[in-house]
Amino acid sequence: MPNLRNAEKALRQSKKRAERNKVVKAEIHSLRVKARKLLDGKNVKEATEVVRMIGKKLDKAVQKNVLKRNAASRYKSRLMKKINALAKA
Repeated sequence: MPNLRNAEKALRQSKKRAERNKVVKAEIHSLRVKARKLLDGKNVKEATEVVRMIGKKLDKAVQKNVLKRNAASRYKSRLMKKINALAKA
């Protein structure tokens, strides 16, 4: 337990931010799972739309410092790689 008032406030702020970040990360995770299922089902058109939405969410998360830039780039890159491989086949 914090002893100082500013430490108490910092703790409140960090809890609030952690909760906000958790919601954003959970949303991205659920969309990634959805995209993976669509890709396994060979549904390229719907998967492309979901991946586009994931890209927007990832970029927004990077802007708000929820995710690191390279992590978001890695996620987008891997998803696009799978989409392109499926589109070629």
